[in-house]
Formats: sequence, C-alpha cells, structure tokens
Amino acid sequence: MANTNNSSGSQNSRNSRKGTEGDAEENVAENRRPKPMEVLRNARAQLAELTGMDAENVSSFEQTEDGWSLEIEVLELSRVPDTMSLMASYQVELDPEGQLTGYRRVRRYERGRADAHRQGGR
Repeated sequence: MANTNNSSGSQNSRNSRKGTEGDAEENVAENRRPKPMEVLRNARAQLAELTGMDAENVSSFEQTEDGWSLEIEVLELSRVPDTMSLMASYQVELDPEGQLTGYRRVRRYERGRADAHRQGGR
C-alpha cells in the first residue's frame, strides 16, 4: 500500500509541474511583444487594407509608451511621368501588439519634389 500512495503522489507532483509549465508558456505567449520587422510589415499591410493604397516605404518608426508610431509613404495618385505622381505621408499609431489604432495624412506632395530645407536659421 505504501507503493500505491507514493506512486499517486508522484503522479500528482508531475501533473502539477506540467500545469505550471503550461501556464508559464501561455503567459509568455500573451506577453510577447512583436518584433520590429513584424510591426513594420503589419502596419504597411493594415494601412493598405484600410486605405486601398499601396504603402511604398516607412520613413519613420519608433516604439512609444502606448505601442508604436510610424510614418508611412503612400502612392495616392499615379501619373505619367512617375515624378508627377502624388505621394502622401501618413502618421500611423499601433497598440503594443502591433494592431493599427489610428492613422492620418500629414503631408501630400509630388514624387519628384524635395522637401524645402531652411538654411542658416532663415
């Protein structure tokens, strides 16, 4: 009878360890922040799906207290020649898991135009 008690105690001990290990793995998966490249890819895809416009590149990217903040360049209107196409910069906000929470257009310009730079503080 002593063997029976020991073996059931051993099984209970093993089962409780499995439960603890499984819980730890679930907590890690729930708390895992996406990698920066995952955030970039997902942000571009989500913005394209919402706006119907292709995201060409990401010109700004940073992690914030509330998640992520990006500026994404989008082709708004294709023209010939290509240098006359209309581009736009969108400010995109994402939550810590990388889900888009908001976006807004911050600038619109022709593809061939350079930003105006101020020289010498003038």
